[in-house]
Amino acid sequence: MPPKLYKPLPSTWRICRFFWPQVRQHRALILSSLAALLGEVVLRLLEPWPLKFIFDRVLHSKQSARWNFLTAFDNADATTLLTWAALSVVAITGLRALFSYWSTIGFAQLGNRILTEVRQRLNRHLQYLSLSFHTKARTGDLFVRVTNDVGLLQDVTVAALLPTLAKVLVVAGMLGLMFWMNWRLALLSLSVLPLLWFRTAHLSKRIGETARKQRRRQGALAATTAEMIGAIKTVQALSLQGTFAQTMTNASNKDLKQDLQGKRLSANLGRSVDLLLAVATALVLWYGARLVMAGRMTAGDLLVFLAYLKFAYRPIQDFSKYTARLAKASAAAERVIDLLEHVPEVRDLPGAVPAPAFSGRVQFDAVTFAYDEHKPVLNALDVDIQPGQQVAVVGPSGSGKSTLVSLILRLYDPTKGCVRIDGQDIRGFTLDSLRSGMSVVLQDTCLFAASVRDNIAYAAPEASPDEIEAAARLANAHEFIMALPQGYATPLAERGMTLSHGERQRLAIARAAIRRASILILDEPTTGLDKKNERAVLEALDRVRQGRTTFLVTHDLNQIVRADLIIYLEGGRILEQGTHAQLMPLNGHYASLFKTHWPQANVAFMQAPSALAS
Repeated sequence: MPPKLYKPLPSTWRICRFFWPQVRQHRALILSSLAALLGEVVLRLLEPWPLKFIFDRVLHSKQSARWNFLTAFDNADATTLLTWAALSVVAITGLRALFSYWSTIGFAQLGNRILTEVRQRLNRHLQYLSLSFHTKARTGDLFVRVTNDVGLLQDVTVAALLPTLAKVLVVAGMLGLMFWMNWRLALLSLSVLPLLWFRTAHLSKRIGETARKQRRRQGALAATTAEMIGAIKTVQALSLQGTFAQTMTNASNKDLKQDLQGKRLSANLGRSVDLLLAVATALVLWYGARLVMAGRMTAGDLLVFLAYLKFAYRPIQDFSKYTARLAKASAAAERVIDLLEHVPEVRDLPGAVPAPAFSGRVQFDAVTFAYDEHKPVLNALDVDIQPGQQVAVVGPSGSGKSTLVSLILRLYDPTKGCVRIDGQDIRGFTLDSLRSGMSVVLQDTCLFAASVRDNIAYAAPEASPDEIEAAARLANAHEFIMALPQGYATPLAERGMTLSHGERQRLAIARAAIRRASILILDEPTTGLDKKNERAVLEALDRVRQGRTTFLVTHDLNQIVRADLIIYLEGGRILEQGTHAQLMPLNGHYASLFKTHWPQANVAFMQAPSALAS
C-alpha cells in the first residue's frame, strides 16, 4: 500500500493517545455501556433468524432446514409457527432497541464528560500560558479553539465516532456467522474490500486535508473579526468599514469554496461506497441463488446471509456519510492538542513552594532579558530596593520600563540573572502565591462583565462588603459607585466600557487596595486622565501605597520628584539611579530628560529643589 495512505494514522493515534487518560477515568460508565452494546450485538445477530424460520418451515421450502434445533415446533401448524415467528421479531427488536438506548446514552454521557473535562483543561491551560505566547497568538483563533473546535469534537464524537466504533462488534459477529454459514459466499462478499479500502483511503486523505485548511481559515476569520470588534472605535473613526468588509468577504468566499470542496469529496466517497456495495450484494445474490437452486443451501440461509451482508457493510456506509464531519473533528482535535501541548515558558518549577508574606525588599541581580535572543530589552540590571521604598522608573519610550516591572510579577523570566524578593529567587515560589503577594494598577485597566463589587473583590475573593467599601473609599471611588443605578451591585459592560477612564482607574486602585500586599506596581496609572480625574487618582494612590514597596512607571513630574529612588533606563540599561535631588546636579541623562520634557519645572527646581520634592 502506498505510504501516503498511512499518513492519517499518526494523527488518529496521537488523538487517541492524548485523550485516553480522560477516557479511562470513567471505567464504570465504559463497562456498563459496553455491556449494553454486547446485548445489542447479540440481538442484532438474532434479528434475521425469524425470517429464516418462516421461509424454511412455514413456507415449506423444498430444501430441508440447515439447523433442526427447534424440534418442538415440528408438529405445530403453520399459523402457530407464523405467530411465534412474528412475536419473536417484535421481542428481539424491542429488546435490541432497549439495549441500543442504554449503550447510546452511555456513550453520549462518556463523550460529554470527557470533552467537558477537555474544555475545562483547555481553559485552565490557556490562562497559564506565558504572556509571550499571548502576545503572538490571535485572540479570535484561540476563541475558536476553546469553543468551536472542542464543541465540534464533542458533537462528532457523540453523534458519529462512538456509534461507528460500536458497530465494529456487530460486523465481527456477522462476518463470523457468514463464514460459518458459507465461506465461499463470505469471501465473495468481501471481494470488493480492496477497491473499497483504496478508494476510501484516497478520498479520506483529501477530505482530511481540506478540513484542516478550513479549520485554519475559520480560525483566521474569527481572529480578524475579533480584531475588528476590539478596535471598532478606530475602525469607525478611520472609515475602515469597507476595508474590513472586503477582507471578511474574501475570507468567507474562500471558506465557502473549501467547504464545497469537502462536501463534493464526501459525496463522491458516498457514491463510490454505495456502488461497490451494490456490486458485492449482486455477486452474493447471483451465487447464493444458484446454491439455493442446486439444493446446497436454503432460501432462509440466503436471506439471513443477505441481511448480514447489509448490516456488515453499514459501518462503511456510515463512515462515508460522516467522513467530512470526522475529518473536521480530527482537524479540530489536532488544534486543541497543539494548544494543550504548548508548554508555558513561565511555569512552576519542580520544588516550587508557596511564597510567604513579603516584607517588600526587591533585588535585580545581573538581570538580562530578551524577547528575541539577539535583541536584549534589559541588559545586566543590578538594583536593590528596600522595603517600603517608592521607586520611579523613567526613561525614553521603548527603554524597557514596563518589562522591568513585568519581571517582578514573573510574567516573563530573565534570560540571565534573577529577581529576588526578600533575598529569595522568585522562581522558587509558585506563580499563584507569588502574584497574590503583589497589587497591580495598569495603564489599560481591565474590568470584567460583572458587578462593581465583584470587580473589586477579584483581588481578594474572601473580602467582606465592608472591606470592599473601605477599599473603594480609599481609592476615591465610593462616591461615583453610589451614583450608579444599583450602587455596588451595578453590572458593568465588558472591559468596563460604560465607565469613564478615570472611574475605571479608581476601581482598579480599589482592587489593588483590597489586596493587602507589600509590593505595589503602578504602570502609567494616570495616562490619558484629565486634571480632575488625575487629581482624584493621585490622591488615591498616595493613600494606597503607604507602607508598601511601590514601583511607579510614569511621566508625571510630581510623582517622580517625590520618589525615594529614581531608576533611569535607556537602551535596556540602568544608566543612573538615585533621588531627584541627587540626580539633577549630575547634569546627566535624567537631568537632560527632566529639562527637555518639563522645562517650566526646571526653573522652579533650580530656585527651590526642595519644594518640588515635598
